[in-house]
Amino acid sequence: MNLELFIAKRIHFEKKGERNVPRPIVRIVMNGIVVSLTVMLIAVGILNGFKTEVREKLIGFGSHIQISSSVSNQTYETQPIQINPSVIDSLSNLSEVKHAQPFATQPCILKVGNVIHGCVLKGVDKDYEWEFFRSNLKDGKLFPISDTATTNQTIISKKIANLLNLKVNDTYQAYFIIEGKVRARQFTVCGIYETGFLDYDKLFIVGDIKHVRKLNGWEENQCSGVEVIINDFDQLEKAQEQVFGIIGNRYDNNGNYYLMRTIRQINPQIFSWLDLLNTNVVIILVLMTLVAGFTIISGLLILILERTNMIGLMKAMGATNKSIWKIFFYHAFFLIGKGIIIGNIIGIVVCYLLQNHQIIPLNADDYYVDFVPARLELAHIIIVNICTIVVSAAILHIPTNIIAKISPIKSIKFD
Repeated sequence: MNLELFIAKRIHFEKKGERNVPRPIVRIVMNGIVVSLTVMLIAVGILNGFKTEVREKLIGFGSHIQISSSVSNQTYETQPIQINPSVIDSLSNLSEVKHAQPFATQPCILKVGNVIHGCVLKGVDKDYEWEFFRSNLKDGKLFPISDTATTNQTIISKKIANLLNLKVNDTYQAYFIIEGKVRARQFTVCGIYETGFLDYDKLFIVGDIKHVRKLNGWEENQCSGVEVIINDFDQLEKAQEQVFGIIGNRYDNNGNYYLMRTIRQINPQIFSWLDLLNTNVVIILVLMTLVAGFTIISGLLILILERTNMIGLMKAMGATNKSIWKIFFYHAFFLIGKGIIIGNIIGIVVCYLLQNHQIIPLNADDYYVDFVPARLELAHIIIVNICTIVVSAAILHIPTNIIAKISPIKSIKFD
């Protein structure tokens, strides 16, 4: 039988009618662990949720990897590249690639009544992956695209719809400036989306790619570029290498060099900002670890001092300092264990409520999301719990010197 564990259980689980440790101290130690672990889990969950939400919106509008012409500018008035269907098929068959799709963009001005708004028509084809816009569709529906007929149906953002006072099935005029000449097109609102990413919501309308090709006089296999969607963002570099193996150092039939850029390279400022958030979370984790550590140390010291006479008696009976330390080690871990369990429950429940019920709203103009997201993964929970246990176990060694300095004669006499 483990004598130290047996005594620790008697001390920790003894009934109210018996002489036990001061309950306020027990609650302080346990609550310190609960608060620290809860805050750490929520901080990690919010960071991961926020980064994921913003990243997925960037990817939804621009994909993981874009292939375009090296001479294209940043005004969405692009130089076309020729992409044969065989190249699209080769990209789609890569192990890290989920889908590859051509797109074309053309700046335009929308006019409804006396209200005008500048935006970009993003043309897509029949093989476009609609998952992103489908998940953010607020009203109406998505539109089908055929190989032959050109559809005038489009989806616009809720921001643009409110600005121009448009609803589903309404029509509006779009004006394009092509080689110094104004050309007009009439479109119909088929669906209204809202992502909360204001910079892009107020910019893009999505329509048939054949409109952009006709406006610019492009051939059927010409487009502004190709969007490559991969299976796992964490494998972005590996996917980039695979895509480069197909289009790297290659030119189309018109001599345009294929330029490949990842979503990180397209939006370096936003991703740098997201990476900077890791520093804030590290600071929170360190502070909460220190709070838990000081709480454990102070609580354990009080527990030891409260049991001074017991320590003296055990030493007089031949118990070693190490054996006595084990008793308090087990006793403290009972408290820490309860705190960890309760902290996990609270942290996971709070993250679930934040993500699924959107209980805390945000200003999307400032934060790119309209609520506080929180995504906890199993790996995050395991890492936070392991770090808490390891730090707690290391801290529990600190009071060893105090136990060693307790004299059996003085403690018994004091009693």
